[in-house]
Amino acid sequence: MDDGFRGLRLTNTMTRAKEAFRPLDWRDGARAEAERRVRMYVCGPTVYDFAHIGNARPVIVFDVLFRLLRHLYGAERVTYVRNITDVDDKINARAARDFPGLPLNEAIARVTGPTAEQFRRDTDALGALAPTIEPRATAFVAPRGDGLPDMVSMIETLIARGHAYAAGGEVLFDVGSMPDYGALSHRRLEDQQAGARVAVEAHKRNPGDFVLWKLSDADEPGWDSPWGRGRPGWHIECSVMSEAYLGPVFDIHGGGLDLIFPHHENEIAQSRCAHGTHSMAEIWMHNGFVQVEGRKMSKSEGNFVTIHDLLETERFGGRRWPGEVLRLAMLMTHYREPIDFSRKRLEEAEDLLAGWRRATAGVGEALPSEAFVAALSDDLSTSAAIAELHVLRRSDPAALKASAALIGLDLAQPVARLAVAPEEIAARIAERLERLKAKDFAAADAIRAWLLEQGVQLKDGKDPVTGERVTSWESV
Repeated sequence: MDDGFRGLRLTNTMTRAKEAFRPLDWRDGARAEAERRVRMYVCGPTVYDFAHIGNARPVIVFDVLFRLLRHLYGAERVTYVRNITDVDDKINARAARDFPGLPLNEAIARVTGPTAEQFRRDTDALGALAPTIEPRATAFVAPRGDGLPDMVSMIETLIARGHAYAAGGEVLFDVGSMPDYGALSHRRLEDQQAGARVAVEAHKRNPGDFVLWKLSDADEPGWDSPWGRGRPGWHIECSVMSEAYLGPVFDIHGGGLDLIFPHHENEIAQSRCAHGTHSMAEIWMHNGFVQVEGRKMSKSEGNFVTIHDLLETERFGGRRWPGEVLRLAMLMTHYREPIDFSRKRLEEAEDLLAGWRRATAGVGEALPSEAFVAALSDDLSTSAAIAELHVLRRSDPAALKASAALIGLDLAQPVARLAVAPEEIAARIAERLERLKAKDFAAADAIRAWLLEQGVQLKDGKDPVTGERVTSWESV
């Protein structure tokens, strides 16, 4: 009997163990072969500002998993849902700040429309496939005409089942009603904090009770509900949207490490208690944090970098970076480990791509190597997969091309032609060496960046006799 195992093993945050992946539909003996699907949900952006490079990591990580699942099970058998959160108090605040003269609903649309579109452009540039479905939270607040789940109805169910209560103008989830609340984060109930994105007053039964519904003032967006005109809490959104397209229990739920608590913990509580199920998702996956040049990214540190900054401006490292370079730079580290995002890492990724493209120029079609697929199937071990790409560069360029495509890297683009004469290259290299001797590193970096834009990659080394710096170059 086919139990759906295709060699894929994934680390489950819930159990803290690497587990064999067997999709639910394959384990369901009543499910017809043609109806079997692998179902995955990943938390998407809150569209009040441009996505930063920390947001890029789950986009890339779970795109690779999406591609691998399609390879293992067939593209038509994988359903990937990634939501857009377009109702949130941060969005309200941004709308009021940026468009003070407009009605709030119109101001919110002015914020979320362009920001969501920018997110799509950014993810396209990063080489990410579009999710199968990309629902917006605002479409699932009130009861719908098509019968899909909605937030108001789920909250009503939680109240009826004794897991939620109305108090002080809010509806709150009663964490004390769920004996094993905190299993994902491994936190004791008495240590929990509210963790909701909307304010919580002191009228809770338990300190960890969190908001399901919050009443709205006249100048705040709101929907009609049995508890008055209001808006949903953050966590209820994903519980409803995942159920709408994947069912009460599905295969994989992903997101960043920062979402384990409170967001994912509270999603689990809502979904399990509303549906009476033993779980919400069979496997929970979380990617690690991203630092910038060795420091935590923050606006106060001055190192807050958006995907748009990297792709379209010269703010980071004095130049623009292709989306595929950003993608490979993210994949050079295992998804569960922290990343130090730096210019050096980007340059290394750019060098690798250039070398692979030269090696695969003119090669025909092939399949990904079995060793490459096996590396990816071991908990998305992209570092081991990239090591296999180095082997394929020497032994099987056609398989290198196909294997790279499996992780979203297109090596079919032609090798860049030189846009500058060799004599000028030599002159610029000499000028750069003089700048380095004078410790004018900014000017030296600018020369290197300019040459790279012309299709010239510099390689620094040492003279084996004198020990002095020597620089060679190659076209990319």
